[in-house]
Amino acid sequence: MVEKRLGALPVAAEFLRRLDVAGIVDELCPSAPSAHLTHGQVVEALVANRLTSPIPLVRVGDWARVWAVEEVFGIEPALLNDDRLARALDAIAPHLDQLAGTVGARAIAEFGIDVARLHWDMTSMSVHGAYSQEDQDEHFPVIKYGHPKDRRTDLKQVQAGIAVSGDGGIPVHARVFDGGAAEVSQVVGAMKDLRKLSGQQEFLMVADAKLVSYPNIAALLEAGVPFIAPVPAAQIKDEVYAALNLERTTVVDWVPERDTGKKPGEREAYRVLEDVHHLAGPRKRDPVFTLRRILVHSTANAAGQQAARAKRLAKTAEDLGKLARAAGGRHYKTAEKVAARAGVIAAKRRVTACLRWHVREDETGAPALEWDFDQDVLDAEAKSDGWYALITPLTTEQADPAQVLIQYKGQGAVERRYADFKGPLAVTPVFVQHNRRAAALIQVICLALLVFCLIERQVRRALGPEQTMAGLYPDNRRVRPTGRMILYHLGELNLRIGNVTDPPTVQINRGVQLHLLELLDVQVTRTRWPQT
Repeated sequence: MVEKRLGALPVAAEFLRRLDVAGIVDELCPSAPSAHLTHGQVVEALVANRLTSPIPLVRVGDWARVWAVEEVFGIEPALLNDDRLARALDAIAPHLDQLAGTVGARAIAEFGIDVARLHWDMTSMSVHGAYSQEDQDEHFPVIKYGHPKDRRTDLKQVQAGIAVSGDGGIPVHARVFDGGAAEVSQVVGAMKDLRKLSGQQEFLMVADAKLVSYPNIAALLEAGVPFIAPVPAAQIKDEVYAALNLERTTVVDWVPERDTGKKPGEREAYRVLEDVHHLAGPRKRDPVFTLRRILVHSTANAAGQQAARAKRLAKTAEDLGKLARAAGGRHYKTAEKVAARAGVIAAKRRVTACLRWHVREDETGAPALEWDFDQDVLDAEAKSDGWYALITPLTTEQADPAQVLIQYKGQGAVERRYADFKGPLAVTPVFVQHNRRAAALIQVICLALLVFCLIERQVRRALGPEQTMAGLYPDNRRVRPTGRMILYHLGELNLRIGNVTDPPTVQINRGVQLHLLELLDVQVTRTRWPQT
């Protein structure tokens, strides 16, 4: 009697079948007739590997021997060696855009995903290794230094952009970029990809502040693609926010999901105002675009900014107190040295605007530091706390100010998907030899993210409007199931393999596993598996 880990392999196989990943890959890059495995089969195995045992891309064959890969996918584990994986990645590398677009369109049609609103954002993945410029293929995204999200400036990186649907946060499109690619310059390309993906259906593009540049806005308006994005902080002075009157705002009837269990007085509250935003071009002859501007006030943002200011002031007071005590000592004998250090402290703590300080000398020439905070400046800064602005070409008939804010708030879905991208699917660290393989591997992981999110969406939709279930946590409380939790519980399924008279059976240890399989409509309790 032999036991193998079954986990979510049958679930992954069913969703991959519905997406026709193997068929799409094999059509884009056919394998040799004598090949034991097609490239599509290898890609499906890699996606299943990401979903069930996400580790760096090594010893995939060992994973396949321990897990029931042969029984579910019909792939002999020994065939998933490093050379075969590398050849599959090399084969799909020239077709990544077509692969992403075709699979995304298939997901939309097969699972009925509503793409009326799409959220776009980019993230970076740090890469371990030298990856010299001359050894990389310039026809593929180049691994280089950039502005990493994880602040690992010592490592080179490659970037990825994904667009997720407002319906379930499904990543229907993904693309790989150079490590040094500027986010602001990728918006137009993303918009064109999303237009092609959505077909004849109109969609609303939601993005972060990187969308707001004159060329991007011009291209979006010319293409007739509506959008919502926050205005970069540098484009609106604090005085504009400070002059706003909260009494003239409209309260938004919306509660963030994280606050649904809190008392009304403890929840984050939003208020909105509307005016216009003028965006001028770099040249005088460029037309000035006039867009709706939604001014948003958030109580949580205001509290966070107030706490951050108080912390800066406290740290400044501590630093200046030490300097005042050290003035006239060995390190700060002159007024010039004390003044220079006070200026450094003010700049470091970002309190230059409100800090008032003076260095005086006594009759012996010893310096002494006197300082204080300008309360009028602090009061003026406090008036702008909690405010930010959104711009959109949507008309008031299409969306009132509150609706604009609510639609923008869906942008958190793409951030959560990046957390899944780097968490349960373990996109980093990336250990591959060439930049083309790095790009191909990231695209494969994007396919795994798509399956991951479809599994989560399927379970939630099957649960009905409440979208909660018990049994996921030891205390049996009702929660919304996440993809991570679903795969965790399914991961403990085992397959017991006997002989001809004792066919393979699935071992289900807990009722929550059976419940999840029923919600996913995947039949893994059959007693006979296909012989390979």
